[in-house]
Amino acid sequence: MTDLPSISFDGGERQQLMDFLNFQRAVLVRKAEGLTDEQARQSLAPSNLTLAGLVKHSIFVEDIWAVYRFAGQDMIEPWASVDWDASPDWELTSASEDKLTDLLDALRAAWARSDEIYAGAESLDQPAARPREDEPFNLRWILIHLIEEYARHLGHADFLRQSIDGATGD
Repeated sequence: MTDLPSISFDGGERQQLMDFLNFQRAVLVRKAEGLTDEQARQSLAPSNLTLAGLVKHSIFVEDIWAVYRFAGQDMIEPWASVDWDASPDWELTSASEDKLTDLLDALRAAWARSDEIYAGAESLDQPAARPREDEPFNLRWILIHLIEEYARHLGHADFLRQSIDGATGD
């Protein structure tokens, strides 16, 4: 089982933001680890949300905010080829075709891409290369948003995992 990283009590602002983000990231992996692919695809009625879908959504979120928005790079695969108009929840629905181990490996790779980009930032005040709807935002906003994104979906993951095998915690 993935260890939960410690959170610095006296670190600087960037360190503490990254610590909280890394903690939320690790909890998502812990919620999914140890399940079979079939278990990771289970949903709770009436929802079709799955842990596999949450993991794939998190990969997309990492890539859209770090690679595309903050760094201003072209969107990478598999996201660049998706017809988002035809399937706006593609990352959630297509996860039923993926192996959980592959998704968790891809999630860790997305974290590494994001962390490398964020580590190269001059400061938390550095603006993103691509504003959203002409609204500028900085690295601080992105990190806080990612913490919120993970925390919100970890509540979903709690329900899903408990319904699958009774596991709770974190």
